[in-house]
Amino acid sequence: MIVYMGCACADITPEEQAEMIGFAKPDNLSKGILHPLEAQVMVLKSTEETCCLVTIDSLGFTTELSDLLRQKIGETLRTSPEKVMLCFSHTHSAPNAGTDDRIYYQFARDRILNAVSEAVSAMNPIEAAWGLGLSQIGVNRRGDTASVDNRIGILKVADSYSGTLKLLLLRVTAHANVLSSDNDFISADYFGVTRTLLKEKYGCEVMMTQGAAGDIRPKYQQDNAEFLEIHAWEEPHKKYAENEKEKYFDQSKAALSKMADAICSAVDSIIDEMIPQPITRLAMFSMHRSFAADVPSLKRAAEIAQEAAQMAGIDGTGWLEEVKRLHRLHIKEQLADIEVQYFCINDGCLCGVANEAMCRIALDVMEQAGNPLLLFGGYTNGCSSYLPTAAEYDKGGYEVLWSNLVYYAYHSRVMPLNRDTADRLAADIVQGWKLFLDKEEKGK
Repeated sequence: MIVYMGCACADITPEEQAEMIGFAKPDNLSKGILHPLEAQVMVLKSTEETCCLVTIDSLGFTTELSDLLRQKIGETLRTSPEKVMLCFSHTHSAPNAGTDDRIYYQFARDRILNAVSEAVSAMNPIEAAWGLGLSQIGVNRRGDTASVDNRIGILKVADSYSGTLKLLLLRVTAHANVLSSDNDFISADYFGVTRTLLKEKYGCEVMMTQGAAGDIRPKYQQDNAEFLEIHAWEEPHKKYAENEKEKYFDQSKAALSKMADAICSAVDSIIDEMIPQPITRLAMFSMHRSFAADVPSLKRAAEIAQEAAQMAGIDGTGWLEEVKRLHRLHIKEQLADIEVQYFCINDGCLCGVANEAMCRIALDVMEQAGNPLLLFGGYTNGCSSYLPTAAEYDKGGYEVLWSNLVYYAYHSRVMPLNRDTADRLAADIVQGWKLFLDKEEKGK
């Protein structure tokens, strides 16, 4: 099989002041640019397959907007939207693409579509190799020390004829919020700093995807980051004195460099052992599963809202009204169609869902499949609500309950998906992977 690859990069940094998303704080307007935002495109073609991977510096578009973009890219490539995978970095320092006017979304969409065309015009035959580096760049912020994914998945792509290194594709696992809620600058967070470092070192394009980081915070942050995350909704003067802001900002910039250095070291430790080989497997496909979220009783909803207000200063007024509306309509559960998308190349596979999936799900997928190169992640084709495991569901808190009071309008659900969802999803993902392998084997 001869596989051709083209890649291109688009600058999607907003040209004007923008409403940022990632922290629901009183003033979310950007005050400048700390690091540019990028969208990177990889188009792969063989005689049997045309597929496209796009990595985007964004918290994540809604699934609706993501599907519209996938459709447009599919039309450009004359393939189906299922052959287009969008992977969002989940930086908390990017513009809100879901505003009513959709101005930023349209701007980013047009830039990305231009990059797709550029990638198609720069196709060359390739070979590839997978490798796994290890680095603890994340910490489980809910206290589950056994649920941390230290795998740095690395796909090394080289020109088939010259052997020239063309691309490094990385999969990491840690929230892209090294910059905390006191940051007012547009930034790609540690993704951008890491890409710059690796590009300079290896002289090739670098793309990065996010793992199951719903409960994984970055290892390196400013000293008061945990406090700020909980109290993002409060006025700045209640958090700390203004004269301390510069000190914490310097700490954040140092933390970005530490994250990048740790990832770069993991790549350095293995890259020379990764010898690109001809492509023998290339596929991108999706499966869909339906899951439910139970609507809480009015009594339970009031308890959740009160707890969120007391513990994190979150105003749940709008959320409570939505719960009441659902009760008036006698709606007891809200359904969600979850798309699981797979990108398979040689012996490795990126797969993901739009949810903010908790890390244990990725570890369960790896263990049940018996394949450390089956790399499950979140923020794929959108950014939807948190997806907790059963154990974390029982703990409640921001990731399970309180975040819904802020983002329910984006997710079209007032509660997380039900307690058994994560276990069922992990089993379905592995089954889908094995069915693909079986079908491929029978087709030989």
